[in-house]
Amino acid sequence: MQSIYLDNAASTPVDPEVVKVMTETMLETSGNPSSTHHFGRKARVLLETSRKEIAALLNCSSGEIIFTSGGSEADNLILFNAITNLGVERIISSEIEHPAVLNTIKNLSDQHKTEVKYVNLDPMGSIDYHHLEELLKASEKKTLVSLMLANNEIGNLLDVAKVSGLCKEHKALFHSDTVQYITHSPVDLQKTPIDFLVASAHKFHGPKGVGFAFFKKGFGINPMITGGDQEKGARAGTENIHSIAGMAKALKTAFKNMEEDQKHLKALKEYFINDLRKHIPGIRFNGASTDYKRSVHHILNVRFPKKIPMMLFNLDLKGIAASGGSACQSGSNKGSHVLNRILDTEESKKTSVRFSFSKYNTKEEIDRVVKVLTEIFNR
Repeated sequence: MQSIYLDNAASTPVDPEVVKVMTETMLETSGNPSSTHHFGRKARVLLETSRKEIAALLNCSSGEIIFTSGGSEADNLILFNAITNLGVERIISSEIEHPAVLNTIKNLSDQHKTEVKYVNLDPMGSIDYHHLEELLKASEKKTLVSLMLANNEIGNLLDVAKVSGLCKEHKALFHSDTVQYITHSPVDLQKTPIDFLVASAHKFHGPKGVGFAFFKKGFGINPMITGGDQEKGARAGTENIHSIAGMAKALKTAFKNMEEDQKHLKALKEYFINDLRKHIPGIRFNGASTDYKRSVHHILNVRFPKKIPMMLFNLDLKGIAASGGSACQSGSNKGSHVLNRILDTEESKKTSVRFSFSKYNTKEEIDRVVKVLTEIFNR
């Protein structure tokens, strides 16, 4: 049975060229980058070269990149510093952010009595920018705005130029979880004034367990993990050299092939939408999925016209991997917090499935998935 992987928003297959770089690094670079002998110096050179390569792609300084274990740690590090180190007294976010942001904001707010406001959303799950402006005007407390550039469940895009402009106008800091965005559209940190962003390598065909945080120059960083002075004192622990080198390679490859990959992903998404509409009457799409200017091309959140028990299980039996929402909440019995927020009670009872594509997926795979979905739907 052919396996079809359509859960790339959860994690992507590692690019063979990335595996090659990581293997070479593990075999040839055994030193600790904090050691002063030539083994350590070789590891240090590789570490800092990777940092410079990533910084160059984002058009920022290498000193603004801090390596982490992934996006969740990077979000925690940024939010922790905002409240405990940078004097933030107020956070504006949305109720459909990733749990790494929502749960961290709640925990820090409980501990430090930080004021938290949530911006309104339209019925499609997009930010109400007028309400965001009202919230920014409403207080002179030092404020951090934390909004993701691309939602991990419905794929909606944030108007980053508008949000960064509002933050600049009202002297607010701007943090964004860009995990689902960073290799799907260019990110130029000189043109777009984002103060903090995060990325995770396994979302763009790199290894799991490694990512980075961007802290705009001038912001001091207090570590959450203490011990040694690695990462300029921002994060103790010997750096994961082979994974960092793999992440740099994956990011370079993604940026190099971005235009070609986006064209492929858009074609797949459009083909999938049209095929579903043709074969399953009453099919709907959550969020701004069908608006190619307002959503990322690799995520499609599909809502069927009825509740279909065991949908994901039955897809898995046929070798098809998809998701009911965020993989980070796969153990939750509360359903998707994103869909619960944007759908009414009746619609949220219907079965929704998130399909997410990568450069490795094909139209032939889409044909088979639609065939299986049609069979399951008509049972």
